[in-house]
Amino acid sequence: MAQSSDKIKRIALIGPECTGKSTLAKELATHYNTVSVAEYARQYCEQLKRPYTIDDIEYIARKQLIIEQEFITKANKFIFSDTELIISKVWADDVFKTVPHWIAENIRPAQYDLYLLMFPDITWQNDTVRENGNRREYFFDKYKTELENIDATFYVISGFGMTRFKNAVNVINKYFN
Repeated sequence: MAQSSDKIKRIALIGPECTGKSTLAKELATHYNTVSVAEYARQYCEQLKRPYTIDDIEYIARKQLIIEQEFITKANKFIFSDTELIISKVWADDVFKTVPHWIAENIRPAQYDLYLLMFPDITWQNDTVRENGNRREYFFDKYKTELENIDATFYVISGFGMTRFKNAVNVINKYFN
């Protein structure tokens, strides 16, 4: 049964490409009997028949938050977001050397109760939308700096398979209990 959205704890998974965010968000949602919000950028970019633009990044970021607001009504204690605005900010800045004003203005630590920063210790798997297999440590450091800059509560999650999952569960249980 869903709870009032003001009682739902929002947990964002953040990190470089191919660090297990999607898998872990789904596993955590199943474990805690709640919902996870998939990364809209993947769906959008897979269907795009042209190179993406900075306007696409802003559209994706806005749509991601709309979807999250829709899912929160179905959540039970927690909601797990497979991405959030810091990723959009870093993505836009890296590719286009600028950040849409709306994205920069809407990043705030109060948006999420906890961030799980995924360490890039999982083997890279290439696919049609991934771009930065050889820059994952660079992006990890960028995300960490962004989280520190907004004084967000975050924990680094590492490990393989069930170890990664158990590390995330331990962090969540410790932080919220």
